[in-house]
Amino acid sequence: MLSLGAVLALLGAVFLTSTLSGVFGMAGGLILLGILLALLPVGTAIAVQGAIQIIANGSRAWLSRAFIDWRIMGWITLGLLVSATILFIVRYTPDLAAVCIAIGLLPILVWIPADWLRLDASKPHHAVLCGMLGGGLNLAVGVSGPTVDIFFIRTAMDRRRIVATKAAVQVLSHGAKVVFYWNATMVLSAGEWLGVALAAPFAVAGTSAGYWILQRVTDANFRSWTRWIVSAIGIFYLARGLSLVL
Repeated sequence: MLSLGAVLALLGAVFLTSTLSGVFGMAGGLILLGILLALLPVGTAIAVQGAIQIIANGSRAWLSRAFIDWRIMGWITLGLLVSATILFIVRYTPDLAAVCIAIGLLPILVWIPADWLRLDASKPHHAVLCGMLGGGLNLAVGVSGPTVDIFFIRTAMDRRRIVATKAAVQVLSHGAKVVFYWNATMVLSAGEWLGVALAAPFAVAGTSAGYWILQRVTDANFRSWTRWIVSAIGIFYLARGLSLVL
């Protein structure tokens, strides 16, 4: 059972992480999941984070709807369906240490030189692969930002199209996550669900603040800061995962 103080802290975290994601299209979900993993069982934390992120990403997608590339969305959705089917068949169950280590290693992807992986979400077969890898990881460990990012950050798309399309993709992916871990949410009380519901306006407010900042960030700074922020978060997750194993 979450205390009143924990709920209030969570609401503040939702606002700040939604602002961060509103600027960079990622990172906020990584931080929010870390907070929830400290408060809830791993499956429940992933589902709750998904519910909150649907609101945050949904509002971001709505604000940027004019820039969403729906063609890319369609191909990524196909890849997500493939991964979800596989995980459902094998009856996948998450483990906290494995989840933390996997998330901690994800930032390595954003540092891979462009010449090594010429991935481009605007190409149909690359978009399907993005859906399989990104969607699969989102279901398995709760987040997939850095994985999805390597398919977008090297495209010819500007920052607004990148953030808008990724937001729409994440709405779909987080929705699949909530459905996948639905049974894990049964441990939440009515009061805790109320706390999740109260997070909605904080997520929307944070997203609006992030969108305002995004309009004032250059494409060069956007790409550079994305790497450093995600890497710092990854180091924290990796350290926590290794400490759980040891």
